[in-house]
Amino acid sequence: MTKQFRALALAALFAAPLAAVTLPSPAAQKNEPKSQQELVKEVRHQLVMLPYYSVFDILSYKVEGGTVTLQGAVVRPTLKSDAEAAVKSVSGVTSVVNNIEVLPPSPMDDQTRRAEFRAIYGDPALSRYGFQAVQAIHIIVKNGHVTLEGSVDSDSDKNLANVRANSVPNVFSVTNNLQVQNEGGK
Repeated sequence: MTKQFRALALAALFAAPLAAVTLPSPAAQKNEPKSQQELVKEVRHQLVMLPYYSVFDILSYKVEGGTVTLQGAVVRPTLKSDAEAAVKSVSGVTSVVNNIEVLPPSPMDDQTRRAEFRAIYGDPALSRYGFQAVQAIHIIVKNGHVTLEGSVDSDSDKNLANVRANSVPNVFSVTNNLQVQNEGGK
């Protein structure tokens, strides 16, 4: 066998698999349907990456097929529209129902938000929840009523957050909707 023939045979052997592998164009990939799990993951990613999403806002969503229903409460009206635009940009989303509530502007509620933040995240046992990109405990204040949303590691952290939230003056009520991630934790 000559060197030239051997080189051609090797080239044909290695070239055949490469020619058989074709990658779809980005446009074709965008039109392919995503699995429900991938769609949920991408919607969540888009929401937590919103630049003005803070500890004083709460966003939730439900994905049914290609329809995403947004819920929650936000301080800034632009966050409501930004959330809708971000979710609409996700491939596989066909429609968005935006049920996000914009909290009424109130200097007293703003003062309560700051005081609640200091009371909860200033506690050494709860401060670790504030070091995440999106804080684990969200503080929603509407007309002097406080709702705690999010998740904590134990029942004791949930109860401590409730006690700290109730210690703030000028608060009419505190609703503790915190979920315990580690059911066995105390």
